[in-house]
Amino acid sequence: MHTTQERSCNSAFILPRNCTFTETDWKALAPFWYPIAFSHEVTDRPFAAKLLDERLVLFRLSDSSIVAARDLCLHRGAPLSLGWVENDELQCKYHGVRYDKSGQCTRIPAQPDAAIPARLKLTTYAVTERYGLVWVRLVDNGSVHFPDFKEWNDPDYIQVLPASVAIEAAAGRQVEGFLDVSHFAFVHTESFGERENQEVPDYPVDRLPHGFRADYVSTVSNYPHGLKHLSPPGFKWRRLFEVWLPFTAKLTVTFPNGQLHILNAACPVSARKTRLFVPICRNFDKDAPLQDTLDFNDQVFGEDKDIVEEQYPEDLPIALQDEVHIAGDKSSIAYRKGLAALGLGRSFTA
Repeated sequence: MHTTQERSCNSAFILPRNCTFTETDWKALAPFWYPIAFSHEVTDRPFAAKLLDERLVLFRLSDSSIVAARDLCLHRGAPLSLGWVENDELQCKYHGVRYDKSGQCTRIPAQPDAAIPARLKLTTYAVTERYGLVWVRLVDNGSVHFPDFKEWNDPDYIQVLPASVAIEAAAGRQVEGFLDVSHFAFVHTESFGERENQEVPDYPVDRLPHGFRADYVSTVSNYPHGLKHLSPPGFKWRRLFEVWLPFTAKLTVTFPNGQLHILNAACPVSARKTRLFVPICRNFDKDAPLQDTLDFNDQVFGEDKDIVEEQYPEDLPIALQDEVHIAGDKSSIAYRKGLAALGLGRSFTA
């Protein structure tokens, strides 16, 4: 499904209550698209989510479109996610105040004949559905690049939608870990990493309007242990990474019999809390049990989660001199430079 509803943000640069980001970082991040829920999670019942510390409520209309709004009834501060939807209107549980899809209050049950105050209107946000996910943009201040995962809609591919991963770490740390190629032989030894295959061959990194691309070729097989024999002798494994700043990356792995695509779409819930979505599609082994793919995905991302949650400092250092870099860190260096170019601070926290 691919639909977009553009809605105005009534207070574009008002920071969320108890915001964990600096003001400049929040302003730099808010204009981008982030996944905040699975499409199947958003129904005609209010769904609560959080993005960049902003509390949101989502609900689906009778025409299948989705409304995204600040999760706050301006009458007496109750979360609208506690309420319900009736006739395509969101109703507050506290006093029954009703709002339509534009955020406009349509009825105050305690005073049905009184004029509705102009201020009784929700802040609503741009929302779209792609790749089985619901994406939201908190500030609409011009066009931005949307992550391209066109293979998801290609009939030659099968789709796999694993459960999301809750990570107690900054989104920037998680994305950088996804791009890292020198940790395979150490972090992923139980899944696919090869302890005896540690060296990182040189690889090119090319800048793109929305981020960059890193084209990494090595002999490290992407097959799990137990299936390594399926890799032909001398086969070179190509892992093509493409980044959409700030927090989305796509990995294309070329297998002997086809291609696997993984979208690493990180939602910065707050400065050090991330909800990770990883839609996967492939054009080979179409009859293989999907549960095997889900189990392998859980294992790999679980191994990453264990190390990312322990990194210190918790904030992703933007200034390159704050940590030591090696030649194999070319993608990490490009990523930090890209975040800096967005205007993020020296010790960016998400």
